[in-house]
Amino acid sequence: MNELSRIQVEGRWYVLATSARVEGQLQTLKRDDLFALFDRFGDILPWEGGEQGLYAQDTRFLSHLELLLDGVRPLHLNTAVKEDGCALIVELMNPDLQRDGRVLARKGSVHVLRRKLLWDGACHEQVRFTHHGTTSIELQIELRVDADFIDVFELRGVPRARRGQRDEPTGDATTQVFAYRGLDERRRRTLITFDTPALDAAPGVARFALRLQPGEQRSLRWQIACETPEAAAPATISHDDAWHRHEAHVQRSRSGRCRVASSNPMMNRWLERSASDLDMLTTALPSGPFPYAGVPWYSTTFGRDALLTAYQSLWLRPDLARGVLAFLAATQATENDAATDAEPGKILHEARNSEMAATREVPFRRYYGSVDATPLFVVLAAAYWRRTADLEFIRTLWPHVSAALQWIARDGDRDGDGFVEYARRSGDGLVQQGWKDSQDSVFHADGRMAPAPIALCEVQGYVYAAQRGAAELAVALGDLATAARCIEQAQELKRRFQQHFWCDEIGLYALALDGDKQPCRVASSNAGHALWAGIAAPEHAERIARRVLERDMFSGWGVRTLASGQAHYNPMSYHNGSVWPHDNALICEGLARYGQVEAALALLRVAFDSTQHFEGSRLPELYCGFQRRDGEGPTRYPVACSPQAWASAAAFGMIAGCLGLEFDASRRRLRLRSPRLPGFVDWLRIERLRVADAQVDLLLQRYRESVGVNVTQRTGDVEVSALV
Repeated sequence: MNELSRIQVEGRWYVLATSARVEGQLQTLKRDDLFALFDRFGDILPWEGGEQGLYAQDTRFLSHLELLLDGVRPLHLNTAVKEDGCALIVELMNPDLQRDGRVLARKGSVHVLRRKLLWDGACHEQVRFTHHGTTSIELQIELRVDADFIDVFELRGVPRARRGQRDEPTGDATTQVFAYRGLDERRRRTLITFDTPALDAAPGVARFALRLQPGEQRSLRWQIACETPEAAAPATISHDDAWHRHEAHVQRSRSGRCRVASSNPMMNRWLERSASDLDMLTTALPSGPFPYAGVPWYSTTFGRDALLTAYQSLWLRPDLARGVLAFLAATQATENDAATDAEPGKILHEARNSEMAATREVPFRRYYGSVDATPLFVVLAAAYWRRTADLEFIRTLWPHVSAALQWIARDGDRDGDGFVEYARRSGDGLVQQGWKDSQDSVFHADGRMAPAPIALCEVQGYVYAAQRGAAELAVALGDLATAARCIEQAQELKRRFQQHFWCDEIGLYALALDGDKQPCRVASSNAGHALWAGIAAPEHAERIARRVLERDMFSGWGVRTLASGQAHYNPMSYHNGSVWPHDNALICEGLARYGQVEAALALLRVAFDSTQHFEGSRLPELYCGFQRRDGEGPTRYPVACSPQAWASAAAFGMIAGCLGLEFDASRRRLRLRSPRLPGFVDWLRIERLRVADAQVDLLLQRYRESVGVNVTQRTGDVEVSALV
């Protein structure tokens, strides 16, 4: 069996990269369930294997959008995605245009400004033409459009034996309509409406003629709406109305929110980009705001990703954690279903609403194949309580926390050895069910794949943190017996974890215990999560801190998922040697937790360095693990999602860790435990930081070995202290 066949059989949900992109950097927009990928011209060009398009509910509703002047592409000037991630501005100009053997317009005579906005289930576009020439001209404008209704899993490389029925497209002077009835018997439509009627139109093409006098401006506008089985196409509104509504929404959503700024403009750029990307990826669900995992492959609800994203940004945006907890509580499994790896109390891994999910061509319509989302749900619930003292919400959440704890004790520990493990039950679900869910990510030092059931190192840490967090919640609710039981279980787990997972020869905790309870003695980043969760023994923390910064584990751009020299190491792999920002953020927080602040600052520093080499200071989902070379940036991973939610939250998690931020909202306390700032930041300002119903502004000043903490404004009763 060749490598591609092996991947398709053993790891069906691998994202195939079968050819190089025509154009490497796509322009990404997202709002709620709608997202789009354009080229730098603002077009969507159909080419084999390309992911450009306009999408809703994991379906491509627009696969071709091409603007031509007199039959040719304009020349590119500039492209910019607005900070909110919902709007794209593209500047173009005409090339030398010839007609009937004469020059109609010399290049640069006409400036073309394209403004795109995603709003309320539609893409609104205005194209403004400004004539800077000296004689009048008549431009022939042509717009080519098409919709293929491809499922995102088909784009990712999952083969389909057959597809649904596409209707014959229709097109006239004011409207283009594309429709498709899927194998799920659901009808999807794309409707394109023009403000100005076309001079000439046919299905898939609309032509306009504009006569421009010197100095004159004229505009064309259209709306591209996606009609799904769950949502009718939105009413047509003007382009200006859409912009006004969007800007008002942005103002409302950011009003009163906590803000962070520093002395370093490039640090500020990273922070602003991260905050904007979190806004872009966050979708308004009936249960509250929920950060979708990433564009384009994971623009949907993912349990693990959302829980860790919400945790790392909790100090800034507790509303995000509340929305995540509410949604995951509402979708918590209540029945045993092997086909979806569901068991009572288990937290959702992934939910999809596409055709292939509805027809069970992929198992992810509502899928529960992750071993870590359930303990992380409890961890976030406890952290949310500490951050907000929102006891009313915790009361509503407690039955779901209890169900999660029951799953940990029952189905999560299927052999009763005290460790939580996984083994796939679904015939086509995920083989590996930790955060490194590539099918080849868990193995022994000699390269043998670990047999299931597998107890991952980091998962035991998450369970430990969940038990301790559940004890806090139980105390708050007056259930002291449950609190005592959870503390006892956590202490016993920590004791047995040291005994079975510590590998002195590699200076780390084992990657996992396999089905025969044999440790996978592999040097991986997973051990750093044990620090984050607090399950690591203090005597091991210093050694882990040194180990993760050794050359085989530390690329110079971050800690690799797998140390070089290990079996299966490949710096270009998804999980076996790459660098993930969220992984490094958790390790950074864990190092700071155990007093290894210099190592934590080192990870923050190289993450900041990495942002200087990515467009807009946006950290992608991951990048390659090649060793850092002078004068060069990190090597990109070709199919990484960008933006990605937990990569966006990484900056805030690292800052919280290095500042030692600790909230006790029920007592109205905020502590900074041994706070430190990196050398490239002289001061950090935090404004409108809420603690219960109080609010503070902080100014943190870096000194050689410490940080000065000044409360510059205080509203309400809150105690702020710094512990050195």
